[in-house]
Amino acid sequence: MRTRAIGSVIGAIGGVVFVLVNAGAVPASVVWRITAAVAFAAIAWLVVVRGPEIDQAPPSRAAMRTYWVSVAAMVVAIPIGAAVISNALHKPNAVLVWVVFVVGAHFVPFSRAFGLPVFVWLSVSLIVVAAVSAVPALAYNSAVAAGWCGVVAGFVLLFFAGVGPRLIPGTATKTS
Repeated sequence: MRTRAIGSVIGAIGGVVFVLVNAGAVPASVVWRITAAVAFAAIAWLVVVRGPEIDQAPPSRAAMRTYWVSVAAMVVAIPIGAAVISNALHKPNAVLVWVVFVVGAHFVPFSRAFGLPVFVWLSVSLIVVAAVSAVPALAYNSAVAAGWCGVVAGFVLLFFAGVGPRLIPGTATKTS
């Protein structure tokens, strides 16, 4: 089955939302928001509209089950972790770091389920962003550190949305 990169659409939306929502906490917020919007538009055009078509079989039932279990675990883990971080640790600014970590972790099983190693790189990148941001966010309850975590995570998602289809085995080199 030939298809467009649906994952890139989802990743680009997530990336631009991360940047737009969190850029207010960092210097030059307008620059980051405009850059993210331009990157989103470029991804929409170059990857989704004009990008390569991918020869892929539809995902197996097992792959889709892995997908939905992973998404459900993320949806459950985010508010539980947020409650612990805010109420027990009293570090509400670190909640965003937790969100980025959980979003990154939820991609781990995708690599094997869908046979796409690009998800390992995406997952590791987001987890590293969260780990680096956790130090100032937890030590100082820093809103700026949390904001940077969200902005950098957004650009990581945008990057992988843009290059991801080119890293997928079986991607056609010919564009439509």
